[in-house]
Formats: sequence, structure tokens, C-alpha cells
Amino acid sequence: MRASAYHGTRMSPVDRPLPHIPSPASVGDDALVLQQIARAVTAGAGVDFFAALVQQIRSLLAFEHVLVTERGEDGLVVAVAHATNDGTMVGLPWDATDSPCAAVLAGQPVCAPTGLRDRFPASRRVAELRLEGYVGVPLCNSEGIVLGHLCAFATRALQCGERETAIFRIFAALAAAELTRRQLERTLGESQERFRDLFDEAPIAYVHEALDSRFLRANRAAQRILGIRPENAVGTYGRSLVPDTPEAQERVRKALESIGRGADTSGVVLELRRQDDGKPVFIQWWSRPDPGGTYTRTMFLDITEQVRMEQEQSQLRAQNQYLQEEIKSVHDFDTIIGAAPSLRQALEHVRRVAPTDSTVLITGETGTGKELVARAIHSASSRRDKPLIKLNCAALPAGLVESELFGHEKGAFSGAINRRIGRFELAQGGTIFLDEIGEVPPEVQVKLLRVLQEREFERVGGGAPIQLDVRVIAATNRDLTRAIREERFRRDLFYRLNVFPIALPPLRDRRGDIPLLVGFFLARFSARTGRRVERVSPALLARFEAYPWPGNIRELENLIERAVVLANSDTLDVDALPFLFGGGPEMPTVDVASTAATGTQGLRSMAAMEREHVIAALRHSNWVIGGPQGAAQVLDLHPNTLRSRMEKLGIRRPKGDQA
Repeated sequence: MRASAYHGTRMSPVDRPLPHIPSPASVGDDALVLQQIARAVTAGAGVDFFAALVQQIRSLLAFEHVLVTERGEDGLVVAVAHATNDGTMVGLPWDATDSPCAAVLAGQPVCAPTGLRDRFPASRRVAELRLEGYVGVPLCNSEGIVLGHLCAFATRALQCGERETAIFRIFAALAAAELTRRQLERTLGESQERFRDLFDEAPIAYVHEALDSRFLRANRAAQRILGIRPENAVGTYGRSLVPDTPEAQERVRKALESIGRGADTSGVVLELRRQDDGKPVFIQWWSRPDPGGTYTRTMFLDITEQVRMEQEQSQLRAQNQYLQEEIKSVHDFDTIIGAAPSLRQALEHVRRVAPTDSTVLITGETGTGKELVARAIHSASSRRDKPLIKLNCAALPAGLVESELFGHEKGAFSGAINRRIGRFELAQGGTIFLDEIGEVPPEVQVKLLRVLQEREFERVGGGAPIQLDVRVIAATNRDLTRAIREERFRRDLFYRLNVFPIALPPLRDRRGDIPLLVGFFLARFSARTGRRVERVSPALLARFEAYPWPGNIRELENLIERAVVLANSDTLDVDALPFLFGGGPEMPTVDVASTAATGTQGLRSMAAMEREHVIAALRHSNWVIGGPQGAAQVLDLHPNTLRSRMEKLGIRRPKGDQA
């Protein structure tokens, strides 16, 4: 008990002797005295003890009134027990003003065997009770702080000898000891309450755990962070909150092993799952074994936001690296050029679908600008501020497609020395463009279908699903319906991708756009190469418009770039054609004057011209379709696309042609 908690005079209980107490009659034998003292001692504690004490004093020493008081921290005095002829009263306020009790509570023993009313004429209580004799002593703790007092008073004169004084001293010592115990008990209770409030209300999470991670106690901060209801806090197992992933389990195992060796575990970052909603939460964890070794004292901080920021920064770094690689490459166009009805219809579809989150499947021959349309959809969507991540599914070996799409954990396979974030995770919140979707291996098609259905995926070698918020745009130049019939593409995946199809027309179906495209590419490559090439002759432009362009816009772009590099003047003419095609299939000859005079006479159909062009390329390659010397390479087509065109045009190798 703090000395400053009580007002009054400091004094040692042995500094001032108890007064001599006269009594009209002698106290009985020693056995009776000891018996009365024993009854008081064994009466219990607190109020029961004091009630028995004052009754034993009154009975043994024949006093009319015996009183024990206690003074609280607020200075108020309470009669803990007051024995009278009518019984014992407890817990009543006691006014000591102008009475002998005031002097005793100030630390001064008082003994007035007679003449009490004359000595304290202003005391209302002395006057009302017509008191004549009084004896009282202060009750002090070991530090000399007055805790209360013990007194006896009567309406007659008091007389007592040394023996009675000794007995009163014994009872006073017992009363002082019980008051001290009560005060210490209250102080301890207040300290425990303060500690309990500090523990429960602390902003830092505190948990006491058994050695098997069972919670023995958890404060409100810990319950809030871990999503645990108060009634479920005791008995929750900490290990049950750890996700079933190798990395998370390994961290917890090492931390618990450290505690098992009796060592402190400081600053460990653990990944947990909230008990109420299963959401991930990251904590920084400190734990120390209790000296008794029966439980651990754990403290942790919620660092979920910090970890998420670090993850976002890591993702942004990966996105930045990806975008830097993208910047190094040259995109097909800076804008979409053309006014053909078929193109305008496709762009109208782009305008309608862009603001939605619908999955889009872009179809068209190679070189028709499928990636450009995908970029236009993303740029006009609500996800424009997030990245557009692309992946050419045909450009990767089958074994790496899954890792590129979904990423992998460290050690997932040979060579996986670090965790890798996949393209879907890079595109979180944005758009992913899967070009050449028809080339995805069947085993990856299954996982891609799950992503589209469940909007979640797992890294290769990982066990925890990752929620996904990504718009998917796919593109292909293959006939997916034919691939479905040949069981090379899943039908259910096709239906998931084909939510909103956009078909891009080939360049031969929009010949009116060729002059616009030629002018655009001419200006672009002239500026890039530093050569001043400003126009194309009417004869060459007429041949451009008559050519079937099997490679579509990409073929036209490459041809113009080559022409600008080889140009010797500011005008491209037909003289440049042999150099432009470099020994490939020749561009058809068009007599501009004859065509203008005869109108459409002498012009062949587009299909006929395309058929002749494809046959010329096949003959040039000895009817070899694939490979570096094949016709597909000459025509800048995918081998499967060329086979599809041959089937559509009815092209078969004549028996006389040798391979």
C-alpha cells in the first residue's frame, strides 16, 4: 500500500504504548481470555472478523460500545464494525468531528476514564450518548500509516489494570493486521484491474498461448486482428489460423521450434487467415516462453497493409519491367486507319463492348490488327489506368505456357530458383490479351477454363488460390470450330471465350483503305529512316490495290518499310517491285490506262487472284507448306492458316508437280 494513499499522521505502532485501561471488574482467567482471542482470530476475514472482534472485546472487557473504523483514500471514515447492547452494526459512515475519535485518527492515543463530556464539549455524539469514559488507539500498518482506529466508550467511568491493557493491545494488533491485509488486498485487486485494463485495451495484440498454440487469453486487439469472437478466444488454436501453404507452414514451424528451445522469437512475419471470414492477415510476431515453461507470452502487430503495399510495389516493379520490354518493341499502329464498311462494323462492336467487362474473342487472319483492336478495347474501358498484359501463346514452348500464365513458386520445378509472378497476376485489375489462343496446349486449356469460371488460379507449385480481377481478351487466326471438331480445342473453353466475338476483315476486303494505309506507313518510315519519300506513283498504287495481300496489313507495312529503305527518290514506282518482294510471288501487272478505259473489263475476281497467288507460292516452295523455306513463310502466314485457305480455295497439288 502506498504511504501517500492515506491522510493522517505517520507513527510506528510501537512508538506509543497503549493507555492504561481501568475496569470496574477483573477479567476472568487466562483460559477465558485465550478462548475469546481464538474466537476472534478464527472468525474469518473482513467484516466477519471485525464483527467477531468487537463482540469479543465488549464481552471480555465489559464495554458498552466497541468500535473499529477504517479510513479510505478519500479520507472518509467508515465504522467497519460497531458492537452495542443492541447488536453489531457494520459498514456505516462515522463522523469523528470534534470527538476523541478525531484525535485518535490523527495518530494520538486517547484515554479518558472519566469526564469525557468536559474534555470534548463540542462533540455531538458524546453529548447524545452521554458518554463518560473513552479509550482509543490508532491502527497503523508497518509503515506507520494510520488506517483506522479501535476504541471503546461507555456512559460510566472506566477503570482497568495492566492486564486489561495488554488484552486491548492484543486485539488492537489483530485489528491493525486485518486492516493492513484488507488494504493490501484492495491494492492488489486494483493493480490486477489496471493490468487487466492495460492488457485488454492495449492497441498491440497480446496472447497467452499453451505450448500446443491453444489460446489461454487474448486481448481485444488480438481478437479484432484475427477475427475471433470474444467467446471463442479461449481455446482457439493459433496453428488453425495458418494457411495450408508450404511457405506459411514452414515459417510457423521454425518459430515454434525456437520457442520449444526456450528462445525468444522476435519480429517474425507470419501469414494467417482470419477466423471469421478467412481473409489473409499478416502479423509481425514476438513470443517469449513463460519462466515456468507452461505457456508463452505473445505480442504481435497487424502489418497486413504494409505487406500488401510491398506486394503491390513488387507487382508494379514486375509490371514496369514488362512494360519496359513492351516499349522496346514496335507496335503495329498508333491508331486504327480505314473507312471500309466491314472495318466500321468491327469498330462499332469495339465501341459497344469496351465499357463492359465482357470477355472478347477477336478473330481474323494474321496481320489484320487483332492486337491493335485489343488495345483499343482496353483504352476505352474503365480499366484503362491499369496495365494491358499480353502473351503470345504460340511463341512459348508448351511446358512454359502454364508458368507464364499463372506464375510459379520457388522450387516448383527444376530451374525455379525464385518465385515468379505470372501474366494473370501482373494484369490484376487490368486486362490480359491472349494472342494465338488456339495454340494453348490441352492441359493448360483446363486451367484457363477454371480461371474464366471461378475467377481464381494457383501458381505452379502453390496451394493457395489467388482471387482474380482481370478482363480477358483473346485472339486467334485459327478456325476454332474446326479445332473443336478435331478435338484440339475444348468446346466449353470456346464458349467461355466467345462471349463477344469481333471478326476483323482481311485487307483484300477493304481495298479502299489501301491508299490511306500506304500514306500512313510512308510518312511513318520516312520519319524513322530519315529518307524523304513522299508519294507512290498511280501505277504502283493500282498494283497495291489489285494484290490479294495474304499477309494483310503486316505484309503491307513491311513492304512499305522495305521500299522506303531502298528508295532513290521521293516517289515509289513500279520499278521498285522486284526489290520489294525479294524473289517472292510477283505482284500482278495492272495497266492503269486500260483499266480506266474499260472499267472492270479484264479484272479477275479476288478469289481467283488469291488462288493464283497461293499456287505460285506453293510452286515456288515445291509444295512445302511449313518450315523456313515453306510457302507459309513466303506468304507470311501460319501453316494452319495456309492449309485452311487452300481448302477454302480448293487447291490440291497436281500429280505432275514434284515435291
